[in-house]
This record gives sequence, C-alpha cells and structure tokens, in this order.
Amino acid sequence: MTDTAAISPRPRPVVDRLYYLTAVFFFVYLFVYYWTSEGGPVLLAFALVPVTFVLYTLDSLRKNEFYPSLPALANYFIAATYIVVSIVVAVYMFVEYEAIGTVRAGMWSAPDLTIGALMAVLVMEYARKRYMPLFILNVFLIIYAVYGSVVPGMFNHPGLSWERIVTAMSVEMSTGVFSNLPQLALTLIGSFILVLSTLRAFGCVDSILRGSTLIAVRSPHALPQSAVLGSLAVASVSGSSAANAITTGSATIPAMIGAGMPRVVSASIETASSLGGQLMPPIMGISAFLMAEFLGVSYFDVVSRGYAPALVYFVGIAVSVYLLSSRYRTRLDAVKAEIMRWTDWTNIAAFAAVVGGLILLMALLHLPPMFAAMYTFLSVFSVLFVAHIAAAVWARTPVLRSLIAPLGRLLDSFASMTADLTLLLATLSIMTGALVITGVPTKIGAILVATAGVNLFAMVVVAFFFGALLGTGLPPAPTYIITALVIAPAMIKVGVDEWVVHFFAFFLAVWGELTPPTSVVAAVTAKIADAPFLPVLFRGITICISLFILMAGIFTRPELVMEPGLHQIGAMLLLMAATIAVSFSIQARFSDRRLIDVLLRLALAALALVVIFHPDRQVAWLTCVPIGLFAGYWLLRRRNAAVTAQAGAG
Repeated sequence: MTDTAAISPRPRPVVDRLYYLTAVFFFVYLFVYYWTSEGGPVLLAFALVPVTFVLYTLDSLRKNEFYPSLPALANYFIAATYIVVSIVVAVYMFVEYEAIGTVRAGMWSAPDLTIGALMAVLVMEYARKRYMPLFILNVFLIIYAVYGSVVPGMFNHPGLSWERIVTAMSVEMSTGVFSNLPQLALTLIGSFILVLSTLRAFGCVDSILRGSTLIAVRSPHALPQSAVLGSLAVASVSGSSAANAITTGSATIPAMIGAGMPRVVSASIETASSLGGQLMPPIMGISAFLMAEFLGVSYFDVVSRGYAPALVYFVGIAVSVYLLSSRYRTRLDAVKAEIMRWTDWTNIAAFAAVVGGLILLMALLHLPPMFAAMYTFLSVFSVLFVAHIAAAVWARTPVLRSLIAPLGRLLDSFASMTADLTLLLATLSIMTGALVITGVPTKIGAILVATAGVNLFAMVVVAFFFGALLGTGLPPAPTYIITALVIAPAMIKVGVDEWVVHFFAFFLAVWGELTPPTSVVAAVTAKIADAPFLPVLFRGITICISLFILMAGIFTRPELVMEPGLHQIGAMLLLMAATIAVSFSIQARFSDRRLIDVLLRLALAALALVVIFHPDRQVAWLTCVPIGLFAGYWLLRRRNAAVTAQAGAG
C-alpha cells in the first residue's frame, strides 16, 4: 500500500468539515461583498487570497492529492503549516490594509515584506503543483529580473534587488498576488462562477445533456450535431474548454461511438466543439474578463462584440461535423432518447433564463456585470430551490436530505473553482509583474515594430507564432496576457484598432488550448473515447479551422469586432462563407477521381481566400456565389449517390 492510500480515513471527515466551514466563510464573505461592495477589491484580495490557498490545501488533502509521495503525518503537518501561515497573512494584511496602501507605500516595513513574501511563496508552490510550465516560467523571469546584467544584447538590464522583486510580487498591489487579476477572479469572475455553480448543483447541465438525446434520434446527422449544440449551450455559461469536454463529452462521445462513429472522429468532434467554450458569450472564459480590464471598458462591451466571432466559429464546426458524419452510416437504434421529467424541463428553462437574464440586465438595463450576475444568481437559485423542494415532496423523499446534496455541490463547486482561479491569476500576476519591471514587453514590441517595417502581414505572422509558442505550455489566460502585453502596443502604434488587436490576442489564447503537443481539451476527449491522443488532436485542428479564419479575417474585416450590432453582420456573413468554403475543401469529396477532387478542393480554398482577403467588398460578396454552387453540387451529388444506393439495395 502506498503512502497516499495510507492517509488515515479517520481525519478525513475532520478535513471535510474544515473544508466546508472555510467554504461557508468564503461564500458568505463574497456574497456580502457582491451585495455591498464594502471595502473595495483591494481589501477583498488582502483578506481572501490567503483563504483561497487554505481552500486549495484542504481540498487537495481530502482528495489525497496534496503530496502523494509523502507519508500521511507529513501531509497533515505541512497542510497545518500552510493553513496557519495563510491565516497569519490574511489577518495581517486585513489589519494593516490602510497603512500598507498609504502610510508605508513605497517604504514598506520588514514585516510587510515578510508577509508578502510568504504569500508569494505559497502561490508559487501552488503553481509548482498545478502548472509546472507556468512555475518554471515564473522562476526564469524572477532570476532574469535579478541577474539581467549578465544577459547580452537588447534584453540586458542592470538587475533588480530581491527587495524590489518581493514588493513587485506582493505589497505593491499594481502587480503581484494581490493585484488586479486575483481581484478580478474574486469579484467579477467569481460572481459568474456563482451562477454556473448553481446551474451545476441543481442538475441543469445534466438536463441539457439529456435533452440533447431528443435531438440525436431525429436524423443520422443529429447525433454528432448534438455534441456541437450541447457544447455551445454549456459554453455559454462555462467559459472553459476542458470543463466543456468533461461535461458534454462524457455523454456525447460514448453515444457517437456506440452509433458507429470512429473513436478518433468522435473525440475530435467534441474537442473542436468544446474549444468554443472560450469563445461563446456571455462568459467567454477568463480572457474576456481580462480584455475588459486591459481596455478599460465594461465586460458587456466585450461580450456584445463576441457573439459574431463565436457564431462564425460554431457555424464552421457544424458544417465540418455535418460533412464528417455523412461519411459514416450511423445506427439510430443505438441511440435512444432519455426520459425527460418535468424537473429537466424546469432546469432547461432556468438555463435559458440565465443566459437571457444576463444579456437583458447588462444590455438593456446597463447593470454592472457583477450586479447582473448577483441578481441572476438570486433569481435562478430561488426558482431551482423551490423546484427541488417540489420534486422532493412529489417523490415523497425527505426534503431536508434532498436539499443537502445540491447545496453541498453548490458550495463545493463555487469555493473550489473560485479559489483555484484566484490562485492561478495570482500566479499570472507574478509573471506579469516580472515582465513589466524588466521591460520585456517593450523590447519585444520593438522587434514587432521593426517587423512592421516590412509589412503588417509579417507582424501578424510573428505575433501568431509567438502566441502559439506560449500556448504550448500555458493556459489561455496567461497566453492572452503575455500576447496582449507584447503585441498590443506595437500593433496599435502602427494603426491597428485596439479591439482588433485584443481579439486577435484572444483568438490566439483560445488556439493555445489546442496547440500541439499540450492540448488539455484533446487529452480529455481522447481519454473519454479511449483513442490515441495525437490523432484526436490533429483531427480536431482540421475541424476548428474557423478559428484560423477568424485570426486572419479580423484584420481584413475589422468591422467584425469594432462596433457591436448591425455593423458586424456583413463581416460575420463573409467570414461564415469563407469558413464554409474551407470546411468543404477539407472534409468534402467532389469526385471519385483523386486528381479532379484535389483540384476542385484547391479551387474552393482559393475562393475562400478571396472572400477573406480581397479589399473590395463587392468582389468578396460575388465570390460567395461560386462557393454556394460548390456546396449545392456536393449536396446534389450526395443525394444522387444515396438514391443509387437505395435502388441497388432494392
């Protein structure tokens, strides 16, 4: 038996109770803040960033994931030490909040630096356990910040003192573990996580998946399309590709495999569909919140522009999936619609009300996003709570017992997700601080400006490979942050609109989720499908080709994101046409003769390039006509082949 298994089961209930007690405190504190905004976000971060580390420690301990290679006693001793240190940090920072921010600002005392350094070390340990590439990058940047004098060339700098590093990582508050990013996780993003946790706790996501089976039995194409529709629905309140893959893929991938779809194809369809979790409003992942912070605009300004690119992406996915599914004869008998109870319809209605309510409150009533999320949470929680009680009474089960489970799931989901996200963004703040104080973004920006001396296309290509390189080892949020810090000033300086630049960085960050060879979402779907990872990854890339079209099209059709509303429609339709053309050129077959088929596909891809890049809008619209003829020819050819096959069978 390993030491991990040797952790005594007797203390585990104690750890569970401590975890839930801490989670209750965390929930109540944030709930009061969402309602009153008392104290402001800086004080909130001072008080709760250490608490998030306590939650992370207790959660890891109760799941036997803390230090698996160490004995049980060592795990409990280290956990107790971390918790005590975190509490000391929280109390000290809360009590000394005003003095640190005003009286001693710029002249911090030794206790200030010690407490700040302790919190930074705890966050770095979290990064080492959860995000090793990010930890290594932070260590490298810190060493570079101190010993930059030994670096040759344009990246040479005099080197900074360790005291300067500690202040930048903690008490300065403009960077470091208490800065804007963890504040954002606790405030704006946390309020949306509260809504998502409510939907998950009361089974709304499960009801959505059950409802998708009603679509799946309608036609041979409906089953794989249900993966797309299910991912689009979950994406609108998830904002996470990996979470999307787990929630929808656990149902759709086995269903597609059981109906005759190859394992690799089934997993790749879900991979590409789940990737849209980062693109689909009204959540759009962490990066969208960060974009609002970078641009100094409201979150709704980002969301209102995000629908058009998301629709382009999902139209491309739907077309690719339709073309793929036409290659395989699915056995509809293998797919059976699940029984939908009235509680499922209530859950789906609640889900739809959440999406609609968030849009209504932010767009029409102009409520700040945090308050919109708060009011939405109160409304949907009340409805689902009453519905759950009614279901318990109808089923004649003890009401109190039936309520404990969803309330526990709500508390657990909210605390664990918000704590993990806060610590991740605190880690990213250390990274951004090290970048800023050493002047790296300015220097790389100079390279990009020099590249722009050749042309903007070369600059975009350099930026793409820079972002892709970051995406191989980093999650979307840090990829977006670094890419935006590096490329935005340089591109804006040469005349590119700031919305275009930041959405380009955003698309690069989303692409980072699928960048070979470290795609988490492809690893999740491959595991569910029991399929080889790399084939799933590369097939998924061919399905989500619309993401690359968005990255190029945003420069040639900037109206896609510059102004929300009707201004976006023309650019959106043109890029949709290009996406459909490229999808057909990759997935469709136009002739049984290979040479003719390849030539036709290449011609169709060339038409797509005209739609994307031609400066004359009229030419671009006219080019959509032959694209439509290509698609019509394929559909007619496929129908004739189906009629011939039926006649032969008869």
